Amino acid sequence: MPQLGADMTEGKLIDWRCKVGDRVKRGDIIADVETDKADVEVEVFTTGVIEKFLVQPGEKVPVGTLLAIIQEEGKPLAPAALAAPRVAPPRSVPAAPAAPPVPPTPVPIAPAAGPAVPGEAARLRISPAARKLAADLRVDPATFHGTGPGGRITLEDVQRAAQAPPAQPASEAAADRHQRMRQAIAAAMARSKREIPHYYLSTTIDMSRAQAWLTQENLKRSVEERLLYGVLLLKAVALALREVPELNSLWIEGKAVASPDFHVGMAISLRGGGLVAPALHHTDQQTLGELMKNLRDLIQRARAGTLRSSEMTDPTITVTSLGDQGVEAMFGIIYPPQVAIVGFGKIVDRPWSVDGQVVSRPVITATLSGDHRVTDGHRGALFLAAVDRLLQEPEKL
Repeated sequence: MPQLGADMTEGKLIDWRCKVGDRVKRGDIIADVETDKADVEVEVFTTGVIEKFLVQPGEKVPVGTLLAIIQEEGKPLAPAALAAPRVAPPRSVPAAPAAPPVPPTPVPIAPAAGPAVPGEAARLRISPAARKLAADLRVDPATFHGTGPGGRITLEDVQRAAQAPPAQPASEAAADRHQRMRQAIAAAMARSKREIPHYYLSTTIDMSRAQAWLTQENLKRSVEERLLYGVLLLKAVALALREVPELNSLWIEGKAVASPDFHVGMAISLRGGGLVAPALHHTDQQTLGELMKNLRDLIQRARAGTLRSSEMTDPTITVTSLGDQGVEAMFGIIYPPQVAIVGFGKIVDRPWSVDGQVVSRPVITATLSGDHRVTDGHRGALFLAAVDRLLQEPEKL
């Protein structure tokens, strides 16, 4: 069970997307996991054959618990692997307060009236006896998984489904998910403020050149390919990290570990409340057009609940903005194990001195919250100065 964020202590396996004996390769989606913040698609980071499942759909297990065993290509499977314990080892870092228990996945009850066997159930692998029992007990076989050979639904599967608690109303389920998300965020932020000695810096950046270039650039692009100024900010942050790489680190086991890759996490608000901050991988290497396309895709999938596990685990720094809410400046709380977070406000017109003359210019306030265990104000100031300088030459981003 991957740790999909510093605030995650356990996850619930929703479904396997593969079967024992299937060949999988690095990057394949093999499972879906429910966390307090979102449902996440879990990727595999090796190539081989699924040897054994250790956790079944519907089970909630601690972070670090073995979910499955994969026999890697070209490597013999150690005999001890098949007998490996599924229970996670004790964590070496203080765990966040546990979230309230989550009710088991409910099984909808089929209506008393109508055909005895739902149309969907007729296409399932289910024995005639199990199908009759499902009709008698008024449960829909399409709503649960079979444990028989090849996923066949057995009499025992039907009986377990019939004993499941009644479905939780959608409104209550949404409220429960929102409450668990708020508790998870609270735990992570409390840990951050308790353990990380924050320092805060801010600077005001003239955005007139960036806006003028963006206007001209968008005239050359189709409506679907036009850029928003937010991608300029993301790219500038990623390139500035090359100059101050200490900020692109993770605090692991009492020391800063520099990351060789620049995966900028983007804070995204969710429609039901709360937020997630998935990574835009290799932000520094993407063109502005690629970043715009990938950012739109990331926002859509975050709000649809189809993020990938690597997007949740890989961010090396986070960028957050409340400019669309009218906020001019915001100072974020660092998200462990990251060591910095960058904030941007909205673009506003302000008096600005140019060649001894006071003129009106569009400006934006950029902020940095840094971890004093890793960097200091001098290095943080160099980083913000680099962001400013890069935004004065938007054509080079």
